[in-house]
Amino acid sequence: MSLLVVGLSHETAPLEVLERIAQRPEAVEGLREQVLRAQDVAESMVLATCNRVEIVAEVDRFHGAVSDIAEAVAHASGYSRRDVTELLYVHYDERAVHHLFSMTCGLNSMALGEPQVLGQVREALGHAQRAGSVGALLNPLVQHALKVGKRAHAETDLDAVARSLVQRGLDLLSPGMPALTQARTVVVGAGAMAGLATSTVRATSSADLMIINRDPAKSAALADRHGASSGLWGDLALHLASADLVISCTGATQPVITQDVVAAALDGRGQGRALAFLDLSMPADVEPSVEALPGVRRVGLADLHEHHRDAGTDSHVAQVLDEVRDVVTAEVAAYLMSRRAKAVAPTVAALRSRAGAVVQSEMDRLSRRLPAMDERENAEIHQAMARVVDKLLHTPTVRAKELYDANGPEDYARMLRELFDLDPHDTVAVATPPVAGTGDLS
Repeated sequence: MSLLVVGLSHETAPLEVLERIAQRPEAVEGLREQVLRAQDVAESMVLATCNRVEIVAEVDRFHGAVSDIAEAVAHASGYSRRDVTELLYVHYDERAVHHLFSMTCGLNSMALGEPQVLGQVREALGHAQRAGSVGALLNPLVQHALKVGKRAHAETDLDAVARSLVQRGLDLLSPGMPALTQARTVVVGAGAMAGLATSTVRATSSADLMIINRDPAKSAALADRHGASSGLWGDLALHLASADLVISCTGATQPVITQDVVAAALDGRGQGRALAFLDLSMPADVEPSVEALPGVRRVGLADLHEHHRDAGTDSHVAQVLDEVRDVVTAEVAAYLMSRRAKAVAPTVAALRSRAGAVVQSEMDRLSRRLPAMDERENAEIHQAMARVVDKLLHTPTVRAKELYDANGPEDYARMLRELFDLDPHDTVAVATPPVAGTGDLS
């Protein structure tokens, strides 16, 4: 069994390809079902967002699984198998673990360090758990990935990287816009990115800050945390009419601020008063066509990505990203060490089981030859023989756990089986819990 990640992202595929899957719930569900039915796939989890569509799977055969998954993605998207295959990226085993951990930290997102990805991975895992499509490999692996993401946000300044994205957007919009200390700012959304945007704006002592979200309880909670006011979703157009800056990050699958809505809002404004939009959503919350309206400017994630690339990487951002990559590297090593130790453990257990059987066989033979031996003597001899065996096996079992990294767990396990003439089926029996009602459970 091996780990495989196959996917499409904003870095490899046009947005319309991703939207053909991520924005259609029936396509996502069909993808999940087709992947799980694939002959070479044992476990699977599907992550479908506006930025990426990824399949994480435990597979029996690499080529067969990649072929089946590519076919499933093509079917879900409605594109041809050949067209989709050219857009896919594939990661295998250790590279798959590294990719999953990096992705969960937000290192592969258009908005670097975005905190939303943690919730997206958690939601994908929950769906897979309810569907029974993850088991002994993927369940702990994705749980570990979530732990890595939380650690990256807690132990580094990763949230500042996302905040710097907001700040870059504000810097690009600042010409022609009132200073934030005088600007009326409306934040549309109440998720993690909206929280970062709100804290970034509030840090400039914005005089007038309002939060609007479809769920009024969430907008009120975010507003209370930052000393802002909250508005009703139904009054969005009204609040746009009096705003200087609108930051939108709802995660909706369709634009929530259209050209028609903005045009209507402009009718109630004074002549020459600019209206700036910072769109932090993918796909866009704000229709790009709003820039055709007089006095309206819009900056989206694609603009920020391009500006960041042209301007070069900020030194603090670079340092933080290096720190996060160090966390990922350490966690990948820890996970692989744990997985390899588990791989060799059944062979070590089989070796000790064989030794215990030899001791018991010799004790039975001794009891037949010395029938007058009482229970106390029998126990003393049995304990002495067990201590001898334990001391003889101590070094090879410790070395088995130490040397797996140099030789690979399967190589070292195979050497142990050959050296001690262990039946491979014995290790399977040790590693697999007995099924109730099929025999001795002791």
